[in-house]
Amino acid sequence: MERLNFIKNGVSRLPPGFRFQPTDEELVFQYLKRKIFSCQLPASIIPEINVSKNDPWDLPGNCDEQERYFFSSKEVKYRNGNRMNRTTNSGYWKATGSDKKISSSISNIGFAGLRKTLVFYEGKSPNGSRTDWVMHEYRLVSLETIPSNSSQNYANEIGDWILCRIFMKKRSIESDNNNTAPRKNNAVTNYAQVAQPRFFDFLSVHNSA
Repeated sequence: MERLNFIKNGVSRLPPGFRFQPTDEELVFQYLKRKIFSCQLPASIIPEINVSKNDPWDLPGNCDEQERYFFSSKEVKYRNGNRMNRTTNSGYWKATGSDKKISSSISNIGFAGLRKTLVFYEGKSPNGSRTDWVMHEYRLVSLETIPSNSSQNYANEIGDWILCRIFMKKRSIESDNNNTAPRKNNAVTNYAQVAQPRFFDFLSVHNSA
């Protein structure tokens, strides 16, 4: 089966009406794992770029998109070190919270994913200004390297690639803006009455890999 290619000039371009909304498990095991082991991807839809060399607003793609996805090569901050470089021209990415372990629904696969959440700060560390830019950074590790404390760092990560999901965090709506609520509810109700488009499951033919 010929692989579908949705990348043009380094930017993901989906046909009108199509949405790329993978789960954490799909990102780790259908895309990142296959990328690391040089296996065929379900579709060519995630471009390659060094995220640490670009401010989030300068990354390829439409900033109006809810989420953008990139394969990024690992770049350490110091030679002979394991700490990744997350400093850009205008600021830096700062980790928040603990890593989340992502397991596969397929038993005995031998691998797991880790999702780290980072927030972008403008300015010099540690006195930068927090922005609404958020990144989920996905990494692949062997199950044997994951201790019970998931907040630890993992020196034995697999491969030279990470997968990044970058998006702008939505600001909360003030509780006194009650005039907009009915319009939103009506829009949802009307949309539900419209016949829904059919979607092709790009991953169904690859789940056995």
